[in-house]
Amino acid sequence: MKSNAIKEKSFSFALEIVAVYKYLSFEKREFVLSKQMLRSGTSIGANIREAEHAESKADFIHKLSIALKEANETEYWLDLLYQSEYLTISQFQNIKDQITQQLKLLTSIINTTKNKN
Repeated sequence: MKSNAIKEKSFSFALEIVAVYKYLSFEKREFVLSKQMLRSGTSIGANIREAEHAESKADFIHKLSIALKEANETEYWLDLLYQSEYLTISQFQNIKDQITQQLKLLTSIINTTKNKN
């Protein structure tokens, strides 16, 4: 079976997002920002899964572009949660590194697909 790095990374990231959401809602009693982060953070992988069965190259690019937008939004919520002191530097840095990797990987896949003849 062929490995799919972005699919695996996005699923792992979604699990991490769920864990952070649980921490924020149960330990910090923060519900609004963390819910936004949960929605966008888990949506990344869902859109990547949709792209697996795209109907065309354009559809594939479109679905991955939505995943990229969701990743960018997730990064915003994470930055906001950190700057508002809901996340410690170590909690933030770990998940920030993961979202940065996904943003780079998604951008690379989209650009490579667009440039293929």
